[in-house]
Amino acid sequence: MNAAGVDLQGTTASIDADAWPKGLNRELRRLAEEEGVTEFVIENPRSRHNLAVGQTADVTIRFRGSVGNYCGGLNSGATIHVERNVGWAAGEAMARGKIVVEGNANMATGASMRGGTIHIKGSAAARCGVSLKGGTLIVEGDVGYLSAFMTHAGDLIVCGSTGAAFADSLWQGNVWVAGEIRSLGTDAVVIEASDDDQERVHGLLRENGVDGTFTFRKVVSGQKLWYFNNRNPDAWLKI
Repeated sequence: MNAAGVDLQGTTASIDADAWPKGLNRELRRLAEEEGVTEFVIENPRSRHNLAVGQTADVTIRFRGSVGNYCGGLNSGATIHVERNVGWAAGEAMARGKIVVEGNANMATGASMRGGTIHIKGSAAARCGVSLKGGTLIVEGDVGYLSAFMTHAGDLIVCGSTGAAFADSLWQGNVWVAGEIRSLGTDAVVIEASDDDQERVHGLLRENGVDGTFTFRKVVSGQKLWYFNNRNPDAWLKI
């Protein structure tokens, strides 16, 4: 017998989120493990928080609407498609899989992300890619202030423009911007990307269905903070 709000048809399950005020993530995992479901369609997500958190199976989850904060957090295999917008920290600490957002994303998209791909087709708010540690994070629109803050590894690709203090305290990783950089954060430096760099970035975009005549600049660490001297605290204040 199908659980309330679940319409199971072979390997596809349509779920009404209104019927699951609690326990939806556990039900997704159960259906994948016990029933062999590989594709989920979630109706009426209504911007609820913590949807599709901690998914480990290689399944597809499609949300028919907007979702709230932490959607796809700790993702380790699922492909998650959001048909509208996402709240804070989509894909936080994800290790594997993919998240595609047709609309915009709120703060801290991809925070501490370690692997996989996040693709925002609209714009992302402040602190996008904060403490990025791996994977590919694509934003077709703009990003807000302090995006790429303390990036360590991975690729953050911004096809639009950035807010203030971009790439503040950047360590390593690959940070790319096609539009205007409102201002750079502490110890961030802009360099011209090589032809090989341009081809690599456009290759990542094409893999995710994005094609355009973007010319990217690369933002790297000036390395002044790599060997920070606590007798010179002003180095942290020049944003």
